[in-house]
Amino acid sequence: MATRAIDCWVNVNMGEQAKPEWLIRVKEDYFRAGDEFFKNLTIDETLEMMNRVGCEKAVVTVDAERPSERVLEFPRRQPARFALAAGVSPNSLLKGCWALEDLARNERVVMARVVPFQVDLPPDHRNYYPLYAKCAELDLPISINTGIPGPPVPGECQNPMHLDRVCLDFPQLRICMAHGADPWWGVAIRLMIKYRNLHLMTSAYSPRYFPPELVHFMNTRGQEKILFASDHPVLSTERCIKEASELDLRPGVLDKFLYANAERLFFSPRKPRH
Repeated sequence: MATRAIDCWVNVNMGEQAKPEWLIRVKEDYFRAGDEFFKNLTIDETLEMMNRVGCEKAVVTVDAERPSERVLEFPRRQPARFALAAGVSPNSLLKGCWALEDLARNERVVMARVVPFQVDLPPDHRNYYPLYAKCAELDLPISINTGIPGPPVPGECQNPMHLDRVCLDFPQLRICMAHGADPWWGVAIRLMIKYRNLHLMTSAYSPRYFPPELVHFMNTRGQEKILFASDHPVLSTERCIKEASELDLRPGVLDKFLYANAERLFFSPRKPRH
């Protein structure tokens, strides 16, 4: 089978986003990136890149409360190729939930997205719970960043152990840890074994540097649990697919990682409760 992929985290509007000091620092000090880091991508050049590397679909991020019309145009013009991750702040409480619901009703939203370090609140804080309830009601998966962040911001709030209580309280909620789980890979893997609706995407983490325990999990009990993502252009989709193809994976596991797991988790029909 030819390599096929779904990239679960692609940034197409980095050039129009605010540039706080932590974002400058992660560009300069952590990724040591060039000018491409803060670049807006057009639909045509994004499709050209995807076609070149065998990426069939990409999930682009939009703010649920202040959605960029430019980003919304990606799935509107190319619904077979693009979908939305709706970013929500847990501090918005019901306002954020209602914005997510409106966006999911009118646009091609396949997941909600929260980034704990941006509010320095762990995912088991009460401010997240209205959002979890809304996602469960909408049957909408949610992406939650885990692992110590690259920029100089608080990191303990992203310890995956904070998801233990969330998974207990919301067993129907489909959760995908994002940006890996470094240095808590063992905790993340143990939690994924414990909870059937907990997954992990490898956005912003180069496959070349996957720890041995993650590769072992991908080859064994975690074949259905680990999803590909790049955080393009922070790490390019092309580089990440190439490095993923070089991993020591058992037959069939690469396709699950690059494509099939995301297709099932994010693109299968939803069954919202009305």
